[in-house]
Formats: sequence, structure tokens, C-alpha cells
Amino acid sequence: MNPQPSISRTRPRDLLVVGLVAVLVGNLLIRLLYSSIPSLPLAAGVVLGVLGVAELVGGYLLRGRIERRRGLPPVDPLLAARAVVLAKASAVAGSFVSGLWAGVLTYTLPMAGAVTAAAADSVTAGIGLVCALVLVGAALWLEHCCRTPDDPEGDERPH
Repeated sequence: MNPQPSISRTRPRDLLVVGLVAVLVGNLLIRLLYSSIPSLPLAAGVVLGVLGVAELVGGYLLRGRIERRRGLPPVDPLLAARAVVLAKASAVAGSFVSGLWAGVLTYTLPMAGAVTAAAADSVTAGIGLVCALVLVGAALWLEHCCRTPDDPEGDERPH
């Protein structure tokens, strides 16, 4: 029996399931509410892209400290644990929001040629989808960066 709990890697399959459920939810919500909501704000999607870039930079810096490059100070284990939790939460949230934006896009894109608002909302949804996917990728990168050099590559730790 291993006394230390092990945290398994975030599985892309799980993120895909979350994203697919969110596509259905997003598409259903937009079908029900589209005529009664204001146009979608561009900043709603861009925020996740900014967070994704911050996680990419944070992962790079944290990785350097874990590997003790250039004489950098070692990483406090609590900081690394918090970074892993952030990465896991960001991956799930980014996957969910990606699905929501994809659901919006599947509704607005076919109408974009005929409805001006749908064209603008399609652009917003496309930008939001890309930015949310950036967050998912950055979160997976941050999680990878938190692994110590002696961690096994697989999900399972030896018992």
C-alpha cells in the first residue's frame, strides 16, 4: 500500500466528454435564448486566452525551478500542488467553455450570411472557442511542468 496519495494526470478523454456535453448544453441554451439576449461580448472569450498565456508562462517558469535551472531556488511543494490544482481546474473549465462556444457557433454560423447579429456572434464565438482551447492546452502544459524529473511517465505510480 502506498501511503502517499497519487494524483493522476488529466485525461484528454475526460476533457472531451466534458466538452461534448457542453456543446449540447450550449446549443440548447442558445436556441432557447438567442432572440432575447444582447450580442455576445468579445471580451468574454478573450479573457480565457489571457489566462491561458499566463499559465503557459507560469508553467515555463515553474519547470525551470523544478529542474533547478540557472541556479533558481527550489519550488515549495505547496506551490507545486496549487499549480497542479489550478491546471486541472483550468483544463476542465476550458473544456466546458470550449463546448459552450462550439454550441453557440453551431447555431449562429449557419445564420451568419442572413443575420448581421449572428455574423458578429459567430466571430465572437470563434474567438472564444480558440481562446478556451488555448486555456486547455496551457493547463495541460502547466500540469506537465509540475511533474518532477523522476516521476513516471504513465498515469499509475508503482505500488
